[in-house]
Parts: sequence; C-alpha cells; structure tokens
Amino acid sequence: MSTEMHNTGHQMGDEPRHETVSFEPRDVKVKTIVWYLISLAIATIIAFGASEYILRGMNKMVAASDAPEMPMRKMMTNEEKMDAMYPPEPRLQGVPGHETDPQTDLREKVNADTQANEELRWIDQNAGIAQIPVSEAMKLIVEKGVHGAAPVPTKAPAAPVTPAAKSAPASTGAGANH
Repeated sequence: MSTEMHNTGHQMGDEPRHETVSFEPRDVKVKTIVWYLISLAIATIIAFGASEYILRGMNKMVAASDAPEMPMRKMMTNEEKMDAMYPPEPRLQGVPGHETDPQTDLREKVNADTQANEELRWIDQNAGIAQIPVSEAMKLIVEKGVHGAAPVPTKAPAAPVTPAAKSAPASTGAGANH
C-alpha cells in the first residue's frame, strides 16, 4: 500500500478515506487466492494418493523378496513367536521382555547376601563344620589364625653391631664397582 492518493475520482461519501492512506480495489484479488487454495488442496490430495500407492507397492515388493517362513515357525503360537524375538535368559535387566526392575533385584540380592553372611547354622554337625557370621569369623582368624596356612614369619632381632664390624670394609662380591 502506498500513502499517495490513488482514488482521486471518488467522492468523499463513497469509501472510507484517510488523508495519508488510501485503498485500491485491485490490491487484493480474492478470486486468485481462492484459486490458489483450491489448487493447493488438489495437489495435497494427489501427493497423498501417490504416496499411498508407492507405499503399497513397496510393501508388496518387500513381501515378495522375503524368505518364506520356516515350517517350525509356522507351528508356533503368537506368544511363542514373541518369546523367540528376545535372546534367551539371562538378559540384560531393564530391556523389553524383562519383567523385573533391576533396582528391586539388587535390593533383594543385597538383603539375601547380608542374611546369609549373618546366619549361624551347622553345615555338617558330624564333621564339626558350622557356618558363623562373617564378623565372628574375622575375629576368630585374627585371634587364632587359619589352620593349614603357612605360619606368618616373624622378624628375627638384628644382631648387635660391634665396633670391629663397623671399621671392617664390607665385602661387595664379584663384579662390584670400586
């Protein structure tokens, strides 16, 4: 739009006027806009129909090129086919097809291990083998040591050094640097 007066031939009562802005009837062509919208709608429908035609053709082509289903797979139920989609157990936790929560499994495992470590029971009463809590076993090992293990070597006291030994040169053996 321009600010110049274009409609100089109209009288003041014919159309709304402003001293700096004027209106031209040819600025907006409604017929052109409607024609554009109709052709856009037709083009969209044609594009959708073409894509649907291409999709169906590609699906047929892929189905024709697939290997035939194995006879054993034909005899399976849908549930068995779904089970065969996943690798055999044990699977990684948290992936599709795994029913339990990894955090719950961890908590249960820690609780079971803690209970087993704190349990006091006979393994073989006739042989004198018992299970005791880990903390008690560690105390017994510190006090008595482990049966059948090599004894812990103790340091022998160092021989006293005499003044004669201090003044004598130390023998370095063969190949020593002097």
